[in-house]
Amino acid sequence: FFLNKQKHPFWDTLLLTQVTMPTRPGRNGAMASQSVAPRLTLNQHCAAVKALAWCPFHRGLLASGGGTADRTIKFWNANVGGLLNSVDTGSQVCSLLWSKHNKELCSSHGFSENQISLWNYPSMTKIAELKGHTARVLHMAQSPDGGTVVSAAADETLRFWNVFGAPPSGKKRGEVLGGLGGMGFGRSIR
Repeated sequence: FFLNKQKHPFWDTLLLTQVTMPTRPGRNGAMASQSVAPRLTLNQHCAAVKALAWCPFHRGLLASGGGTADRTIKFWNANVGGLLNSVDTGSQVCSLLWSKHNKELCSSHGFSENQISLWNYPSMTKIAELKGHTARVLHMAQSPDGGTVVSAAADETLRFWNVFGAPPSGKKRGEVLGGLGGMGFGRSIR
Protein backbone atom coordinates (compact mmCIF):
# COMPACT_ATOMS: atom_id res chain seq x y z
CA PHE A 1 0.00 0.00 0.00
CA PHE A 2 1.68 3.23 -1.13
CA LEU A 3 0.56 6.72 -0.22
CA ASN A 4 1.47 9.78 -2.17
CA LYS A 5 1.07 13.20 -0.52
CA GLN A 6 -2.55 13.60 -1.57
CA LYS A 7 -3.55 10.30 -3.17
CA HIS A 8 -4.65 6.88 -1.95
CA PRO A 9 -3.78 4.22 -4.55
CA PHE A 10 -5.25 0.72 -4.17
CA TRP A 11 -3.76 -2.32 -5.85
CA ASP A 12 -5.56 -5.51 -6.77
CA THR A 13 -4.52 -8.49 -4.65
CA LEU A 14 -3.96 -10.59 -7.76
CA LEU A 15 -1.50 -8.04 -9.13
CA LEU A 16 0.33 -7.84 -5.82
CA THR A 17 0.83 -11.60 -5.71
CA GLN A 18 2.20 -11.45 -9.24
CA VAL A 19 4.74 -8.83 -8.19
CA THR A 20 5.89 -10.73 -5.10
CA MET A 21 6.22 -14.06 -6.89
CA PRO A 22 9.78 -15.01 -7.84
CA THR A 23 10.76 -13.95 -11.32
CA ARG A 24 13.64 -14.88 -13.56
CA PRO A 25 17.00 -13.37 -12.51
CA GLY A 26 18.36 -10.66 -14.80
CA ARG A 27 21.85 -10.55 -16.35
CA ASN A 28 23.51 -9.41 -13.13
CA GLY A 29 21.77 -12.08 -11.03
CA ALA A 30 19.28 -9.63 -9.46
CA MET A 31 15.62 -10.52 -9.56
CA ALA A 32 13.66 -8.70 -12.26
CA SER A 33 10.92 -6.39 -11.03
CA GLN A 34 7.51 -5.72 -12.49
CA SER A 35 5.72 -2.40 -12.53
CA VAL A 36 2.14 -2.36 -11.27
CA ALA A 37 -0.21 0.61 -11.53
CA PRO A 38 -2.82 1.23 -8.81
CA ARG A 39 -6.35 0.24 -9.75
CA LEU A 40 -7.73 3.25 -7.91
CA THR A 41 -6.38 6.64 -6.81
CA LEU A 42 -8.25 8.87 -4.36
CA ASN A 43 -7.12 12.49 -4.37
CA GLN A 44 -9.68 14.63 -2.53
CA HIS A 45 -7.42 15.54 0.43
CA CYS A 46 -5.81 18.98 0.11
CA ALA A 47 -2.80 18.27 2.35
CA ALA A 48 -0.65 15.32 3.37
CA VAL A 49 -2.59 12.17 4.23
CA LYS A 50 -1.51 11.36 7.78
CA ALA A 51 -3.82 8.55 8.90
CA LEU A 52 -5.58 5.46 7.53
CA ALA A 53 -7.86 2.88 9.14
CA TRP A 54 -9.97 0.09 7.64
CA CYS A 55 -13.39 -0.30 9.23
CA PRO A 56 -13.73 -3.69 11.00
CA PHE A 57 -17.52 -3.91 10.57
CA HIS A 58 -18.09 -2.64 7.01
CA ARG A 59 -16.19 -4.24 4.14
CA GLY A 60 -14.45 -1.74 1.90
CA LEU A 61 -14.91 1.26 4.21
CA LEU A 62 -11.68 3.21 4.68
CA ALA A 63 -11.18 6.28 6.85
CA SER A 64 -8.35 8.69 6.06
CA GLY A 65 -7.14 11.78 7.88
CA GLY A 66 -5.58 14.91 6.44
CA GLY A 67 -2.81 17.11 7.75
CA THR A 68 -2.72 20.72 8.90
CA ALA A 69 -4.09 22.36 5.74
CA ASP A 70 -6.81 19.68 5.33
CA ARG A 71 -8.04 18.81 8.86
CA THR A 72 -10.65 16.34 7.60
CA ILE A 73 -11.55 12.72 8.17
CA LYS A 74 -12.78 11.28 4.91
CA PHE A 75 -14.70 8.03 4.47
CA TRP A 76 -14.25 6.07 1.25
CA ASN A 77 -15.93 3.17 -0.45
CA ALA A 78 -12.64 1.53 -1.45
CA ASN A 79 -14.45 -0.96 -3.68
CA VAL A 80 -15.43 1.75 -6.18
CA GLY A 81 -13.47 4.81 -5.01
CA GLY A 82 -16.40 6.90 -3.90
CA LEU A 83 -16.11 9.56 -1.23
CA LEU A 84 -18.89 8.83 1.27
CA ASN A 85 -18.39 11.64 3.78
CA SER A 86 -15.93 14.31 4.85
CA VAL A 87 -15.81 15.84 8.33
CA ASP A 88 -13.78 18.93 9.25
CA THR A 89 -12.18 18.18 12.64
CA GLY A 90 -10.69 21.63 13.18
CA SER A 91 -7.09 20.35 13.45
CA GLN A 92 -4.67 18.05 11.68
CA VAL A 93 -5.56 14.36 11.91
CA CYS A 94 -2.54 12.28 12.93
CA SER A 95 -3.99 8.83 13.62
CA LEU A 96 -7.28 6.93 13.28
CA LEU A 97 -8.51 3.86 15.12
CA TRP A 98 -11.84 2.03 14.82
CA SER A 99 -13.44 0.40 17.84
CA LYS A 100 -13.38 -3.39 17.65
CA HIS A 101 -16.81 -3.67 19.29
CA ASN A 102 -18.81 -0.47 18.64
CA LYS A 103 -19.51 1.76 15.66
CA GLU A 104 -17.06 4.37 16.89
CA LEU A 105 -13.90 5.97 15.54
CA CYS A 106 -11.07 7.48 17.56
CA SER A 107 -8.92 10.23 16.01
CA SER A 108 -5.76 11.85 17.34
CA HIS A 109 -4.80 15.41 16.51
CA GLY A 110 -2.07 17.99 16.51
CA PHE A 111 -2.12 21.77 16.65
CA SER A 112 -3.85 23.43 18.33
CA GLU A 113 -5.42 21.18 20.96
CA ASN A 114 -3.30 17.96 20.69
CA GLN A 115 -6.40 15.99 21.63
CA ILE A 116 -7.97 12.60 21.02
CA SER A 117 -11.57 12.66 19.79
CA LEU A 118 -14.12 9.85 19.91
CA TRP A 119 -16.78 9.90 17.19
CA ASN A 120 -20.02 7.98 16.69
CA TYR A 121 -20.16 6.44 13.21
CA PRO A 122 -21.86 7.11 10.79
CA SER A 123 -23.35 10.30 12.28
CA MET A 124 -19.86 11.59 13.19
CA THR A 125 -21.17 13.27 16.29
CA LYS A 126 -18.38 13.80 18.79
CA ILE A 127 -18.82 11.61 21.88
CA ALA A 128 -15.77 12.80 23.82
CA GLU A 129 -12.62 14.84 23.60
CA LEU A 130 -9.63 13.65 25.62
CA LYS A 131 -6.88 16.08 26.49
CA GLY A 132 -3.58 15.60 28.27
CA HIS A 133 -0.84 15.63 25.66
CA THR A 134 1.09 18.86 25.24
CA ALA A 135 2.23 18.16 21.66
CA ARG A 136 0.92 16.45 18.53
CA VAL A 137 -0.59 12.98 19.18
CA LEU A 138 1.24 10.97 16.54
CA HIS A 139 0.06 7.37 16.99
CA MET A 140 -2.56 5.23 18.72
CA ALA A 141 -2.88 1.49 19.34
CA GLN A 142 -5.75 -0.53 20.73
CA SER A 143 -5.43 -3.18 23.44
CA PRO A 144 -6.25 -6.79 22.52
CA ASP A 145 -9.59 -6.59 24.36
CA GLY A 146 -10.51 -3.44 22.44
CA GLY A 147 -11.16 -1.20 25.46
CA THR A 148 -7.93 0.67 26.05
CA VAL A 149 -6.20 3.02 23.63
CA VAL A 150 -2.59 4.01 24.12
CA SER A 151 -1.45 7.25 22.50
CA ALA A 152 2.09 8.31 21.64
CA ALA A 153 2.88 11.98 21.21
CA ALA A 154 5.62 14.41 20.34
CA ASP A 155 5.66 15.38 24.02
CA GLU A 156 7.62 12.13 24.57
CA THR A 157 4.84 10.41 26.53
CA LEU A 158 2.59 7.39 26.20
CA ARG A 159 -0.85 7.82 27.70
CA PHE A 160 -3.41 5.09 28.35
CA TRP A 161 -7.10 5.87 27.92
CA ASN A 162 -10.15 3.70 28.69
CA VAL A 163 -11.91 4.85 25.53
CA PHE A 164 -14.05 2.02 24.18
CA GLY A 165 -15.26 0.42 27.43
CA ALA A 166 -15.30 -3.18 28.58
CA PRO A 167 -15.22 -6.03 26.06
CA PRO A 168 -18.63 -7.43 25.14
CA SER A 169 -17.87 -10.87 26.61
CA GLY A 170 -18.57 -9.54 30.09
CA LYS A 171 -15.07 -10.34 31.33
CA LYS A 172 -13.29 -7.64 33.22
CA ARG A 173 -10.48 -5.98 31.35
CA GLY A 174 -7.90 -7.23 33.87
CA GLU A 175 -8.95 -10.85 33.23
CA VAL A 176 -8.57 -10.46 29.48
CA LEU A 177 -5.18 -8.74 29.70
CA GLY A 178 -3.75 -10.87 32.48
CA GLY A 179 -4.00 -8.08 35.05
CA LEU A 180 -2.62 -5.20 32.97
CA GLY A 181 -5.99 -3.66 32.19
CA GLY A 182 -7.01 -3.42 35.83
CA MET A 183 -4.14 -1.09 36.76
CA GLY A 184 -6.24 2.03 36.30
CA PHE A 185 -4.38 3.55 33.38
CA GLY A 186 -5.56 6.87 32.01
CA ARG A 187 -9.06 8.28 32.09
CA SER A 188 -12.33 6.53 31.46
CA ILE A 189 -15.14 8.09 29.46
CA ARG A 190 -17.59 5.26 30.11
